[in-house]
Amino acid sequence: MANEWNLGEKKRALVKEIETAVIVGLITPDQTIEQATEYLDELDFLAVTAGAVVKKRFMQKLRHPDNRTFVGKGKAEEIREYVEMHDIDIIIFDDDLTAKQVGILEEKMERKILDRSSLILDIFAGRAQTAQAKAQVELAQMQYLLPRLRGLWDHLERQKGGIGMRGPGEKEIETDRRIVRDKISLLKKRLDKIDLQARTQRKNRGEMIRVALVGYTNVGKSTLMNVLGKADVLAENKLFATLDTTVRKVVVDRMPFLLSDTVGFIRKLPHHLVESFKSTLDEVRESDMLIMVVDISHPQYEDHIRVVKRTLKSLGAEHIPLLFVFNKMDLYRNQVFDEFLLEEEKETLIDELKTHWMMETKGNACFMSAVHKEGLLELREKLKELVQDLYVKRYPYKTRFW
Repeated sequence: MANEWNLGEKKRALVKEIETAVIVGLITPDQTIEQATEYLDELDFLAVTAGAVVKKRFMQKLRHPDNRTFVGKGKAEEIREYVEMHDIDIIIFDDDLTAKQVGILEEKMERKILDRSSLILDIFAGRAQTAQAKAQVELAQMQYLLPRLRGLWDHLERQKGGIGMRGPGEKEIETDRRIVRDKISLLKKRLDKIDLQARTQRKNRGEMIRVALVGYTNVGKSTLMNVLGKADVLAENKLFATLDTTVRKVVVDRMPFLLSDTVGFIRKLPHHLVESFKSTLDEVRESDMLIMVVDISHPQYEDHIRVVKRTLKSLGAEHIPLLFVFNKMDLYRNQVFDEFLLEEEKETLIDELKTHWMMETKGNACFMSAVHKEGLLELREKLKELVQDLYVKRYPYKTRFW
C-alpha cells in the first residue's frame, strides 16, 4: 500500500535495505519537456535521499493525468512489463495520486506505489529528530492519509462479490477516519504547546536582531550556518538535510545577532507539510532580516528563487528585508567555463553576472563559496552594514558600542 503508516507507531524511513525504483512524470500543456525533465531530476534526487536506486524514468505527453492510472493505458502496460522484467520494488509518480489511482495501480503493477508527497513525507519522517519535528511530520502524514483511507478497504468490497461484506468495510473506514481525526486533533494540541514554549524562548533572546537563512533545499544553508556561526549543523549533499531550526549567536566585529537555519523549500511541496511546519517557520516570519541562499551552479536557480519567494509570500514574510547570497561560485565556474576560455573572458563573464544580480537585488547580493570560504569577508561586511542599520531602526533608544 502507498499509505502504510500504522497509527501510534514510531515512523520509519522508506527502506531498511536498498530498494530499486522507477520514476514517472508527465509533459502537460502547463510545462515544457525541459521543466518535466528537471522535475524528474529532482524526484530522482528525492528517491536517492530516501535510500532508493532509480533504474529508469518514464515520461509521457498528455493533456492531463488519466483519472485511473495517471499515465495512459499503453504507458501503464509498458511500466508494468519493465518492473516485472527487472524486479523493481517501487514505482514513484511525480504528482499526487488519488486513493483510486493508487488502488488501481497497485492492483495492476503489484508493486509499491508512491507519489511525490508520500516520498517527501517519508524523507521527513526519517530525518525528524526533535519532538516538534516528529509531531509535525506525523501531523502531515495523518492529513495526507485521511482522504486516502478509502483505498485501504477496497479489498472488502471485492470479497464474495461484495455481498454481505460492504457494510463492515464501510464501518471500518469510519472507525479509521475517527481514529485519524482524533490523532490529528491530539497532534495539533501537542504542537500548540510546543509552539508556545518556542515563542517564550524567542522572547527570552533579548534585544538582538534575528536573521534567518532561507532557500531551496540543498543550496548550502547549513554549510553557511557552520561557517558564520561556528556551529555544528548537519550538512549533507542530500535534500532536506535540515528539518529542525538551529539558532546560533553570531558576532561580526563585536556586533552580535542571532542566526537561524531553517528547512529548505522545494517545488510541489505538499500543502499539508507546509501547514504542519508553520510553527517551525515562525522563525522566518519573526526574523528582522532574511538571507536567501541560492545555488548559482544549478541550471534552474532562477526558478528556485521564484519558488522561495512564493513560499515566503504564503508565510506572510515577503515584507522582510532580503539579502541574496549566491553560493557555490566555485562549482559555477567549473560548469560554465571551459579550459580554452581566457582568464580575461572569465572575469568579464563573472562581472556581468554580478552586475546583473546587483541591479536585480538593488545591491543586496553577495557571491561566495561557503565550502571554500570564498567571498566570506565580503558577506561579513555586508551583514555588518545591514544588521547595524536594523539595530538603529529597531532599538534607537539603546546605545551600542561595537
